[in-house]
Amino acid sequence: MVDLEKLKQLVGALDEDQVQEILDRFINSKPSSDEARQIMSACQQGMEIVGINFESGEYFVGDLIFAGELLTSCIEKLKPLLGTGNSGNKGTIVLGTVEGDIHDIGKNIFKGMAEAAGFKVVDIGIDQSPETFVDAVKGNKSKIVGFSGVLTLSIDSMKRTVEAFKNAGLRDGVKIIIGGNAVSQEACVYIGADAWSQNAAEAVKTCGAWI
Repeated sequence: MVDLEKLKQLVGALDEDQVQEILDRFINSKPSSDEARQIMSACQQGMEIVGINFESGEYFVGDLIFAGELLTSCIEKLKPLLGTGNSGNKGTIVLGTVEGDIHDIGKNIFKGMAEAAGFKVVDIGIDQSPETFVDAVKGNKSKIVGFSGVLTLSIDSMKRTVEAFKNAGLRDGVKIIIGGNAVSQEACVYIGADAWSQNAAEAVKTCGAWI
């Protein structure tokens, strides 16, 4: 089994060569889906290190971009092992980073794991207005919506987006889950969401329980 702590630190250090080598060996060992989820969780924890290093000034925007590319590569390698592979079977999730926030690493982790678990994910991107979320749900007839946000200001953006769903008469027909470093149980209550998580795997499980 892979040394999960070592993998986490290597991802945090943006050591692409060693991370890819570890993943290739892991995949060749014909692992279980549970083992693959542990690997994905370690990669997610590594991305948290990247975020800390960025906030401290050790990493810069270019490092964040590279980290996102590294994460995408990891997800693509692990996706066939993570779930059913029956893309779209479980329904549609509209996903995006809320207005005023441009972070997408956590969003992308959730997207990859949700797709692997059988959901169709409509990713509307970063810095998206409440109206864009509402239009996406209408257009895709989605029953689940995911808001991502890292910055503190994203909490109020999430609340405004929930209010937009209420004003559009859609709130009772959708489940809303929020994620990112800014969220907490208190924030979830304030925003008016149905659930919150800072762990992508747990968030996907929550969505699965709603289907």
